[in-house]
Amino acid sequence: MKLIVGLGNPGKEYEKTRHNAGFMVMDALAKELSVSISNSKFKGEYVKLKYKGEDVVLLKPMTYMNLSGESVIQVMNFFKITSNDILVVYDDLDMPTGKLRLRENGSAGGHNGMKSIIQHVGTQTFKRVRVGIDRHPRIKVVDYVLGKFTKDEQPHIQEGVENAVASYELSKKYDVDSRCNCYNFSKFVLLYEKRKCCVLPSFCSNNRCLYHHVYFDVRSSNCFKKETTKP
Repeated sequence: MKLIVGLGNPGKEYEKTRHNAGFMVMDALAKELSVSISNSKFKGEYVKLKYKGEDVVLLKPMTYMNLSGESVIQVMNFFKITSNDILVVYDDLDMPTGKLRLRENGSAGGHNGMKSIIQHVGTQTFKRVRVGIDRHPRIKVVDYVLGKFTKDEQPHIQEGVENAVASYELSKKYDVDSRCNCYNFSKFVLLYEKRKCCVLPSFCSNNRCLYHHVYFDVRSSNCFKKETTKP
């Protein structure tokens, strides 16, 4: 069983704010999977579904950001989910708006929601997708992250959300669970019915990555692969 967690703050006043990028991805993923994250339990809202033959739980902690780990650990304990099977989606100030990056482990990087999860789970070795929200040199961090995306930022964050959803579907379709952790994920995402080509990393060794160039025909679902290396 897999657990996918999107981080954010509950309440109308926080909807569509930068700090709620994780919630935005979860809502878009739920819509794509034709489910509703509406069950209230475990100090959060969740839904359990079957996807590609696997049980998956989608979770939005309702504890407010700083206590997100309280909700996550309750779900993990109830469904017997290990840290190897969780994926956390959250906002990142140190990347351009809408850019994505996947990591399989690492520190909280100053993110209070991640700090709480690491504290409650007892390890920082679990997958996470960071969604870039950028930062502003003249606005205090707390005011900036709790503010809404500007008109100019909207297309970028929307693309980032769509890419995050598509990346989950791709990881299941092409069985790419052991992806390398040294690339900007959004560059390698296929948006179904919008693009014909993407690049999926297979493994990374000695700073050289072997990639699968995947050409996908939407109508026939045919997939053609060509292996190349990149320094």
